Amino acid sequence: MTAPTPRSLSFDTAAAQYAAARPGYPPALLDAVEELAGRPLRGARAVDVGAGTGIATRLLHERGARVTAVEPGPGMAAELHRSLPSVPMVRGDGNRLPLATGSVDLLTYAQSWHWTDPDLSVPEARRVLRPGGALALWWNVSDLSTPWVAGQDDRLREYLGADARVHGRPGDATSRNLSLLSDDAFAKRLLPWSRRVPVDTHLANLATHSAFLVLGAAGEEPTRRFLDEERGHLATVFPDGVVEERYVVELAVLTA
Repeated sequence: MTAPTPRSLSFDTAAAQYAAARPGYPPALLDAVEELAGRPLRGARAVDVGAGTGIATRLLHERGARVTAVEPGPGMAAELHRSLPSVPMVRGDGNRLPLATGSVDLLTYAQSWHWTDPDLSVPEARRVLRPGGALALWWNVSDLSTPWVAGQDDRLREYLGADARVHGRPGDATSRNLSLLSDDAFAKRLLPWSRRVPVDTHLANLATHSAFLVLGAAGEEPTRRFLDEERGHLATVFPDGVVEERYVVELAVLTA
């Protein structure tokens, strides 16, 4: 079994902050999943892999899916169990799913497929899906067509390095992360949406990205200075202290 990378497990150090600050997903996302998968979520045997603190798991559960969460990180798993104690959860990851062959109607990866090794996770997905089942992958991507988001992205890249990814560009996540798959076999959707949050929540959301978390203790003070400076930039755009975060959810669905 390929072990989870230190970067993929870095979220454990900020599990409660992740649960509190990370964005959810719009109702249109699960509508699109149902349409592209060709079946309702209610009653479906669903497994949410790389479930984190359960942001997507909760939405699947509320739609009536019989959902099980799969999560490798102990800190994230503990936060998920605390907030969703009635939802079954197992420790594991997408490279070697702790699931029976042909047992799943819907296999979901919310913000997590890119942490897998496709040489392992693709055969595993095909193994556990029932005939007619579906694999659904999605990512929240900040909308760089919004000027303030693009400006923030420039500052993030200057601080973290040109290759660091906190924001993305709509369309990039699916093309990048499906590059080793048969891309044409996936049905895809781009779903714009937004949320309004206090500036403190927005900054806490930024700080939960792995590009910051892997800096560890040595990066705490520089990161604090960066976020303080970012607060000043945001105050010029959102003087009332409420940030309108703009996203595009990238969705890709493959039916078995």
